[in-house]
Amino acid sequence: MVPETTAADEVRARSHARPSKSVDDARPKGRETPPRPNPIDGAAVGRALRILRREARNWNAPVLTLMAAEKHDPFLTLIGCILSLRTKDETTAVAAPRLFERARTPRAMLELTAAEIERLIFPVGFYRTKARVIHGVCRDLLDRFDGRVPDDLDALITLKGVGRKTANLVITESFRKPGICVDTHVHRISNRWGLARTKTPDHTEQALRKVLPRRYWLEINPLLVALGQTICHPTSPRCSQCPVAHLCPRLGVTRSR
Repeated sequence: MVPETTAADEVRARSHARPSKSVDDARPKGRETPPRPNPIDGAAVGRALRILRREARNWNAPVLTLMAAEKHDPFLTLIGCILSLRTKDETTAVAAPRLFERARTPRAMLELTAAEIERLIFPVGFYRTKARVIHGVCRDLLDRFDGRVPDDLDALITLKGVGRKTANLVITESFRKPGICVDTHVHRISNRWGLARTKTPDHTEQALRKVLPRRYWLEINPLLVALGQTICHPTSPRCSQCPVAHLCPRLGVTRSR
C-alpha cells in the first residue's frame, strides 16, 4: 500500500526540486574581470607611443642614461650596442661610459690593448670576446671606411660582430634614418600588444616594417626599451603601473603586478 502524501511531504519535495544557483549566480556582482582590449594594430599604436613619449621622461631607464652618454655619436652608439648584447641594461649603462672616458674614436680605441678594454667593460657579458670584437670593428672602420661609421645598413652588417639589431640602432639613433631596432624588449612588448605575432626578434623586425607607420620607426625602440626596463618586465610585469595598460591586451601574460 502506497503511503499517503502529506502537505509537508509536498513542500519538502518542491524545495528539493528547485534548481540550485549556478556559479555565475553565486559570484558577487561587480567583481567580474573586465574584458581585455583588442590587440594594438598599426592604426592604434600611435596613441600608445604618444603616451609613452610623455611618460618616459620621468623614468630612470638605463637606455635613456646610455643614450645620453652616447649623444647620438655613431661610433659610440655602435660600440655601446656591441657591449649591450646579452648583457643587463644596467651593466651596459655603467660600463659604456667608463670605456668612452678612455677612447671615443676608432683610432683611440686601438691604442688600448684588448686586456685594457676587458678591464674597462667588465662585467658585461662575454667581455673578453667583446674586447676582441671592438678591436676588429675599429680596425675595419679605419681600413675600409676612413675611420667613419657608415650610414648604410648593408655596409654596417659587413662589420664582423655587427648584426641587424646593432646596425638598425646606429641607423636610427645616430643618423636618424628609417629603421626598426628590435631587441628583447621590443620583441616582447610588440607581441604582448599583438602588434606582432612572432618567435624571434628578426621576425619581429620584418613584421613591424609591414604594420608600423614609418613615422614611428625611429622612436619605437627607445620607448619600448624604456618601458621594458622599468615596467613591462619579462616575468610579472607591473601592469598596475603601466600608463598604457588600458590599451594593452597583455597577450601571453599569465601573471602581473
